[in-house]
Amino acid sequence: MLKALFSTVALAILFAPVAHAAEPGVTVATPCPFGDCKAAIGLSFAGEFSIPTGTLFDGVEFGGLSGLDYDPASNRYIAISDDRSERSPARFYELSIEASAAGISDVKVIKTVTLKDRNGEAFAAKSVDPESVRFGKDGIYWSSEGDVKQLLPPFVRVADRDGAFVREFELPKAFMPTADKSAGVRDNLAFEGLATLPGGDLMVEVESALFQDGPISGLTRGTLARMIRYDAASGRPKAEYVYPIAPIPQAPTVDKGYNDNGASEILSLDDHRLLVVERGFAQGFGSSIKIFMVDTEGATDVSAIPSLAGTEAAIVPVRKAQVLDMRAIGLQPDNIEAVTFAKGTDGSDLLIFVSDNNFSKEQKTQFIAFKVLARP
Repeated sequence: MLKALFSTVALAILFAPVAHAAEPGVTVATPCPFGDCKAAIGLSFAGEFSIPTGTLFDGVEFGGLSGLDYDPASNRYIAISDDRSERSPARFYELSIEASAAGISDVKVIKTVTLKDRNGEAFAAKSVDPESVRFGKDGIYWSSEGDVKQLLPPFVRVADRDGAFVREFELPKAFMPTADKSAGVRDNLAFEGLATLPGGDLMVEVESALFQDGPISGLTRGTLARMIRYDAASGRPKAEYVYPIAPIPQAPTVDKGYNDNGASEILSLDDHRLLVVERGFAQGFGSSIKIFMVDTEGATDVSAIPSLAGTEAAIVPVRKAQVLDMRAIGLQPDNIEAVTFAKGTDGSDLLIFVSDNNFSKEQKTQFIAFKVLARP
């Protein structure tokens, strides 16, 4: 279902660029991640742009952006909302983003597309939890975290440009939710990230450890999350790797406050290197956003290991190196859950992040752009 576009005048008023502490041009570079100088990466902060919570498009609240991808053929973006069909049916947006090495000057919603279930109907309330979205060769790939409380499994599906169901990827048994929580994905910590690889594979990342793989991150310990490598054409899994998530980087600053840390998105650099967004949160402090480069070459395929916590097998995780800490360069990032490479209006290569505002008045939909100076 297509929905109307706000006027350019209204957008300019509502979505004015926000002030930031980081100065444009601040550069971060990692010349030899994990000792591999062929993997050098450099980023220069360009600017940010925010859309306030409560903004409506055709009567529906805009927000919950949990996935973002760029189409070079159309110079347009798609962004998926993690609204569980409660405010409006599950959907993705087509966006136009005016971004360059000088920053982000405008964001427009071109249309809204309703995602359909296998029967061609809009998803019922609380029957789906959309999280990530990528353009694929045969459609739009998107993930749902499912709902452990309802024993709804996570999934990766392919939709056409109009949101219609095309096919579904095979789910390994280890990821199926269980009533006794002895195995499978944890609630709201499932299929958070997707990355399409140039050679035709699709990587899927869970946000934190499966129940059988050990506890989630704490202030003094990290955890182990699985990454599934799929053959995208067949939808069948080829391998699983271990991604070590860091401990929670910040304690709450309020008494008995909540905090966590997990992998909120992934993005391919080539067929074996990816960027991973680790999103930490501490109540009273806010979000800590760190970006890591990982390399799957040489990593152990753990698809035949039922429990990472209970195995004596020698396991080599993916190699991992930090390439960006947003707070360390003066940014105040919100709940970053999406990232894509893009081409700026000036021809610059860009890396654009966006936050999920959780439809909260205390948060915002925040776009952050970096110029890419070097990358594998």
